Amino acid sequence: MYRPAALFPAFSAAFLLAAAAVPAADWSEQDLATAATLRDRAVAGTNAFDHVSGLVTEVGPRFAGSAGDAAAVRWALNRLGTLGFSNVRSQDVLVPRWVRGTAEVSIVAPYPQPLVAVAIGGSVGTPEEGIEAQVVTVGSLEALSALPANQVSGKIVFIDQRMERTRDASGYGAVVPNRSQGASVAANLGATALVIRSVGTSPDRVAHTGGLSYRTDAPRIPAFAISNPDADLLARQVKSGKPVRLRLRSTARELPPAWSANVIGEIPGSQSPNEVVLLGAHLDSWDVGPGAVDDGAGVAIVMEAARLIAKLDRKPARTIRVVLFANEEFGLSGGREYARLMSEEIPRHVIAFEADLGQGPVWRLQSRVGVEQLPAVAQMLQVLEPLKIEGGDNTASGGADLRPLREAGVPVLDLSLDATNYFDIHHTTNDTLAKIDPKILDQSVAAYAVAAWLASTKQGDFGRASQQTSAGSH
Repeated sequence: MYRPAALFPAFSAAFLLAAAAVPAADWSEQDLATAATLRDRAVAGTNAFDHVSGLVTEVGPRFAGSAGDAAAVRWALNRLGTLGFSNVRSQDVLVPRWVRGTAEVSIVAPYPQPLVAVAIGGSVGTPEEGIEAQVVTVGSLEALSALPANQVSGKIVFIDQRMERTRDASGYGAVVPNRSQGASVAANLGATALVIRSVGTSPDRVAHTGGLSYRTDAPRIPAFAISNPDADLLARQVKSGKPVRLRLRSTARELPPAWSANVIGEIPGSQSPNEVVLLGAHLDSWDVGPGAVDDGAGVAIVMEAARLIAKLDRKPARTIRVVLFANEEFGLSGGREYARLMSEEIPRHVIAFEADLGQGPVWRLQSRVGVEQLPAVAQMLQVLEPLKIEGGDNTASGGADLRPLREAGVPVLDLSLDATNYFDIHHTTNDTLAKIDPKILDQSVAAYAVAAWLASTKQGDFGRASQQTSAGSH
């Protein structure tokens, strides 16, 4: 999500806004007026909440390779067809298959208590009898890496690093390596298992799951996340100065790969139908909850944004393609397979953007476009400003599923969704429909619809994006 700083000179916001204020060939006055109308209609009310409700009510949890995942593919194909999308189809995607089973974590000394815990996604299970060992506590992955092996060998590592609440999700980026890399670092030092403070900001007694990645040069040890209140409890017992022992048990296991699918629907372009503006979200969710916010909200935002454009009297010049990706959560399988299957079409992808950070609202526009196209992005921002959206820089990531396209040079936008409260429910049982505010969702739909419409009607393209592109503001 976070990319290197730019090599090109910075452009001031004042310069770019001034450039955008000059009548340009990027859009006709009619196209700009249509964008404003589309924005205002969306703010007045959309069907996005109905889409989320349908997904979580009719399908629920949809972890990669599960029966729920297959049901989600059927739901999406039917929904896009019912909404009037064209060329509705699926792309088969082979996905890894992991079964969570049950997880138990308990303090056995000095003061026995059970803890609320989940296995980290992809973790191996424990032996049938479980694992019991003394705890060694560290404050970060870096601190763990600095320990000598004789302080870790035979023990359970507890990484106690609290996530900071931030609007831009930077707090997540700072601590997620504990979950993704911690098990292998601990194993290489001889640890028997890993326990981490949940990568999440919830003060409630709920544990956050998520994926890990085992290194090939390290043994595979079981890995667990515990809730923030339970991490506080464990930390207090550690501070007592008495040896702390944990008992862990997990029945997590890996099964053979299974088939899933990307689901695609289009609003055909009226002038350049072979050129594509891609709106993405991921259809899968973790298995612990119905995934209303992650990423049911994103699915609803991109579907509804495209549907509103399809209802306009004027049609987009380029094709708007909605792609609901398979298995973002447990390996980005759908994004990689889409890029592979569409490799010959990649040069015709004019721009791409994804919704995968909750319901919103959208608060910032970032881009990764050819530097000569920054004034056009600034003009796009002017249409978005009534939605209280500010300008960012030119280092957008586009979203996890779009990484293969971005690396191939496809320009991307980040319509940054507000992450302030997102990580309270991220990857937990609490990711439910009750967390969705229809009016916030409508603002996000408005932003995505405007950006998609303008991208589809722009005269000329957005250039091709360098992997080290400008940090100029807009």
